[in-house]
Amino acid sequence: MAGAAHTQAYKDLLNALVQLRKEAGLSQAELAKRLRKPPSYVGKYELGERRLDIIETMIVIEKLGSSFEDFWRTSGIQLPE
Repeated sequence: MAGAAHTQAYKDLLNALVQLRKEAGLSQAELAKRLRKPPSYVGKYELGERRLDIIETMIVIEKLGSSFEDFWRTSGIQLPE
């Protein structure tokens, strides 16, 4: 399936979210519990099988103990031109 979910920038976002989760010392199941979602929710977005919208992304980042601004500043994600 083509689309923005598979751009390099989106893959970089997912990788940065996985790294942030691991730095927080949380498993997928632990993060899912904080989000009040089933464990498959985290697994699917981390694998790119489910797309996060901006609000969901911000909530995930918050539940991982960061702010969107700090996450974005340190993520190194490059937006396509």
